[in-house]
Amino acid sequence: MSQSDVVAEPNLTPILDLVFQLITFFMLVTNFKAAELDASIVLPVVGSAKPVETKGTTDTLLLNITVDGKLMVFGKHLNLEKFIQTESQAARLTARRENANFGDSDELPTLVVIRADQKTPFKHLFKAIKTCQDNGFRNFALKAMNKASAPPAAAGGRAT
Repeated sequence: MSQSDVVAEPNLTPILDLVFQLITFFMLVTNFKAAELDASIVLPVVGSAKPVETKGTTDTLLLNITVDGKLMVFGKHLNLEKFIQTESQAARLTARRENANFGDSDELPTLVVIRADQKTPFKHLFKAIKTCQDNGFRNFALKAMNKASAPPAAAGGRAT
């Protein structure tokens, strides 16, 4: 047998396994943020609405407030106070991992994005903001639709 008769074939099993794992990972990761938005909430229309600026923060807490003031998370009604308290504790643990000097009275670096229906009374928004502030959150963004991108009122469009 001469050298020209030797056929070398690469083993593709490891590379195919890696590609499959990457595809699976990205399919699982990309769906979580979309599920966090509640499509039943009709955002208010504001002429100067723009995308939420995260200002370098990596953590974002999304709150969907319904017309009757209830908190919706992944399609379920949750107790606002308990949810905010739990998220506050988790944010504090994360902040302490990154900075050992982080104290209990320090401002949490998490950005709280509030999505409320356009018919939600202000008292429900105030309650959500006050509860967040009482638990250490200080950075807020209110979500609205831009007038130019707003669907016609008769069409009953929804925004995310």
